[in-house]
Amino acid sequence: MTLQQLAVSGYRSLQNVVLPLDQLTLITGANGSGKSNLFRSLNLIVAAARGDLVAALAREGGLPAVLWAGPEQLSRSMRSGEQPVQGGPRQQPVRLRLGFQAEPFSYALELGYPQERDTAFALDPAFKGEWIWAGGAFHPRSVLTTWAGGRGGDSADCSVFQGGLDPMEHPEVLALREQILSWRFYDSFRTDADAPARQAMVGTRCFALAGDGHDLPAAVQTILEQGDGDGLQQAVADAFPGSHLSVSCEGGLFRLRLHQPGLLRPLETSELSDGTLRYLLLAVALFSPRLPPLLVLNEPEGSLHPELLEPLGRLIRSAACRTQVWVVAHAPALINGLRGDPACHHVQLRRELGATVVQGQTTLERSAWRWPTR
Repeated sequence: MTLQQLAVSGYRSLQNVVLPLDQLTLITGANGSGKSNLFRSLNLIVAAARGDLVAALAREGGLPAVLWAGPEQLSRSMRSGEQPVQGGPRQQPVRLRLGFQAEPFSYALELGYPQERDTAFALDPAFKGEWIWAGGAFHPRSVLTTWAGGRGGDSADCSVFQGGLDPMEHPEVLALREQILSWRFYDSFRTDADAPARQAMVGTRCFALAGDGHDLPAAVQTILEQGDGDGLQQAVADAFPGSHLSVSCEGGLFRLRLHQPGLLRPLETSELSDGTLRYLLLAVALFSPRLPPLLVLNEPEGSLHPELLEPLGRLIRSAACRTQVWVVAHAPALINGLRGDPACHHVQLRRELGATVVQGQTTLERSAWRWPTR
């Protein structure tokens, strides 16, 4: 499944954003432009598929804290500065909407406040509607499954993915859920002394590195045995000339070791610098034998020396030949390295009166997305 568009409405600074996606999508922008909000919104779709979207929103402060805080409509006079930005009588219900366009299935959800107010949980988000349709652009005739408020409002905190639909009658629900849950997010690997990646572990075959990197030694050994081990070793040598990796297994515990020229013994992960460990984590994630259908890297350049950004860019471009990759980046060296790839789609974000907008996007391009209606 390749995502073609991500649409978000009413979430933090994303008042109404339609983000075009490609095989390799690079997202840049100044601090506060909305890059992290896009990253979080994609995570919320995963939370819906996993069944803990309400809890995920609660960790962000609840629905009131994540809703778009600006006026319902930004008028032309507000944009020109002729009139101050101010609210007015609300014309539409409070809604948070998330969706994506893809092949073979697309998806959208709509959240709002529950109808029941005589409860201490009146601010909990409720599922107002969910839609799964075939193909890309939404059309009522292409809808395969609709779900609204738990079919009668008895379980408005329940997504279509946990709604108990018969998988024989609605196979698209199960197929889409499995696809969404297989997406991988790599965001700010821990590299402190107690980081999971620095610890020895009991190893089992690992075809895709975990989000926290705790299975790094097993993931490396899996690549060496059943993946592109030579490619991984070349990537390590590309960043650290003359170096290579090995994995020791003593008493069932796996330990990753980095061999470097001039040293009489290999270094274990507990001895590596933060930048070296982070680069190895990213390299192993990008060399996974079974790459997920969507791989999201949020500011992977953090704590890396500028000399490592060029080889990292090559790794990302190579991975994008095998799966869809979404990169949020700040570092000019990494941005230039990725942007030079003809297959890279560069999206620049900026803020306009508090709202995130895609720079250079026309109204016609934005209107290519159509929200389903109940």
